[in-house]
Amino acid sequence: MATLYVVATPIGNMEDMTLRAIRVLKEVHLIAAEDTRWTGKLLSHYNISTPTTSYHEHNEKEKAAYLVERLKEGMDVALVTDAGTPGISDPGYRLVRLATENHIPVSAVPGPSAIISALSVSGLPTDSFLFAGFLPQKRGARRRRLEEIRTRGPVTCILYESPRRLKAALEDIRDVMGNTELVVAREMTKLNEEIIRGDVDTILGGLEGRAIRGETTLVLRVPEPPATGIELKEELRTLMEKGCSLKEVVAEVSGLYGVSRKDAYRMALEVKRELEEGGTSG
Repeated sequence: MATLYVVATPIGNMEDMTLRAIRVLKEVHLIAAEDTRWTGKLLSHYNISTPTTSYHEHNEKEKAAYLVERLKEGMDVALVTDAGTPGISDPGYRLVRLATENHIPVSAVPGPSAIISALSVSGLPTDSFLFAGFLPQKRGARRRRLEEIRTRGPVTCILYESPRRLKAALEDIRDVMGNTELVVAREMTKLNEEIIRGDVDTILGGLEGRAIRGETTLVLRVPEPPATGIELKEELRTLMEKGCSLKEVVAEVSGLYGVSRKDAYRMALEVKRELEEGGTSG
């Protein structure tokens, strides 16, 4: 029985290609690539002459069946994506599943991964983490997805984001998660690699006026799930009784509990009114 190899390829720096990946790509009968032109550059760089065939999100259903038939005929096949590990927010799941359903051996050839690379340099807790892929493009759907992720805290979360939506995504993260700790990893392993660290407000301020290029990986700390309204009001009341201004209590509660500034402000006004009414009636 032939084997399907799931082969990780560089996410930017060609030197990150493993010796095993080079050997496997040379020895298999066929390479299934997300973009044969892009993969062709990699193969040429390492003098690999193995035939390639396209396998991407627009043809994966039909092509998966074709590739499984080749595997049944005894042809070893390597699956690669444009960059990183196949099947991680890239085509690959359907082929791997179909191969296993047909009792075809599937072997991982591990290597570069934007997820693990960004996590490893983030400085955020790594004992457990959540990978949530790409956020939805539309703001409403994006905020709903972030609210779902918010319920999973406390946890380190990794997201992919397009450079043209980065600032909008960060604003939504701040509104839903509060001014949480964040790392933006841009152009990982490439010449213009950049790791930006700080809270959301700080990073947004640093990005003001900048044109962001290159795919970005976000690593953020999802705080504890939102407190109940009663808990928030008690905290607001305590801070106000200590003499903190409305602006100060909103900032404190928003950062501490991860509620949006809008919601914190609304509740702060309610508490302020209650305190004033209590003081008047006394």
